[in-house]
Amino acid sequence: MTAGRCTHSLDIRDDVVVKRYTSWGRGEPRREWAALNLLAEHAPGLAPAPVEAALAAHPPVIVMSRLPGRVLRGENATGEQITAMATALNRLHQIPAHVVDKVEPAPWGPPAAVDKTRAWADKQPDLGDDPLVQEALRAGSAWLASTAPDKLISNPRPSVLGLADGNRANYLWDEHERRVRLIDWEDSGRSDRAFELGEVCEHISRLDGVLDAEQLLAHLDLLPAETERVRDFRRLIALGWFLQLGPGGPAAPHNPAGTLKRQAKRVLHLLN
Repeated sequence: MTAGRCTHSLDIRDDVVVKRYTSWGRGEPRREWAALNLLAEHAPGLAPAPVEAALAAHPPVIVMSRLPGRVLRGENATGEQITAMATALNRLHQIPAHVVDKVEPAPWGPPAAVDKTRAWADKQPDLGDDPLVQEALRAGSAWLASTAPDKLISNPRPSVLGLADGNRANYLWDEHERRVRLIDWEDSGRSDRAFELGEVCEHISRLDGVLDAEQLLAHLDLLPAETERVRDFRRLIALGWFLQLGPGGPAAPHNPAGTLKRQAKRVLHLLN
């Protein structure tokens, strides 16, 4: 949920992309290289293919295949694109559990999200005087103080390999093959499927263009218990962004005017 963080530079060539890391304190190069190799074995074609890596270099460097297409952030996702996103996510989440269990946990997951969102609420950020925003703040704070967020941590589900980042810039639409591939695996790791889907539905990038989250979820094979958990993770993640959008918040400079009020409406919609 970090706003405005840039950890790398890209050298995009004819057939490969060279990624140089500008920061790697959380093991970003190691995580990405491990994910690309795992995906090449268990879901080939879903992500860039690993070519070579210099993980001990300064800065660390990874070379991967260049994929065709354009990112979905900033677009009004069509029904076909949403179906392709769901197909990609289903394929990713079908990697066998015994394989995923060997992957290190993603740094951004349920415990971190609950702790960070509650910490932001405890700071009582200045979100202005707009009545709708204040209503969302009261409702969100009450939900965060309930036992619902704790259940998201205490009731884990089978693990999946996750991007741990719902930014739609990580979803690459191939116009020729009519499919979606996934890029930017530096925050990846073992994760909770419901959390990952909540991230995709409620990442702040959803406001840059249009993504029909309900349509996306309808294409995924969710059990009733998973559906409930996805709903609560959506609430949590939407609240996390909302609390960072005040005049002095870290997410405010990276989003256009009016984003706070739009996010307040989203929070109230999800909580009702």
